[in-house]
Amino acid sequence: MKHRPDDGRLVAIFNAVEAHIERRWHIPVVIRDVPAPFTGDLDGREIHVDYALDIAEAVFIIAHLFGHTVQWNLSEEARKVGTTFYHNATDEELALVHAYETEACQYSLQLFHDAGVHDCDAWLSDFAACDFAYLSHFYRTGEKLDFFSLWRDDTPVLAALPIPDFTPTSWRSRWSGVVV
Repeated sequence: MKHRPDDGRLVAIFNAVEAHIERRWHIPVVIRDVPAPFTGDLDGREIHVDYALDIAEAVFIIAHLFGHTVQWNLSEEARKVGTTFYHNATDEELALVHAYETEACQYSLQLFHDAGVHDCDAWLSDFAACDFAYLSHFYRTGEKLDFFSLWRDDTPVLAALPIPDFTPTSWRSRWSGVVV
């Protein structure tokens, strides 16, 4: 993981991102025991991060779930994609998931920038690529691999996507039937 910031930097990033989410959008970030196999959860109004995560995973999860929170509050279709369990996914379904996941990570990157974090674009992009590699393998095969076995350095760096105005609304938790 060539682009991984050190733990001290990651703690500072987490704190800056959490404060920005709570101050700007009034979205509570709750650190708690999130039942396995999840590492976090969202409902459109709150973000939950598992207390036992490594700091790098916690930073990715808070930013990534914020990206999905934006999507869920802007699009019924995004909520549908985010709560659908794909089994033996087709190329068409994976393309839909890829677009959904990429957009969430682009919002994540903008969140980083808005919170004053400008030195982790490559790391966040590598993490996002690993996340999608994991999801696509799982959705095609049902097999859960070791997440970091799919890590690749120097993946294409994502472009930040401006975060549109939205009103956080509670929809439903991802726990409603989606297990990854």
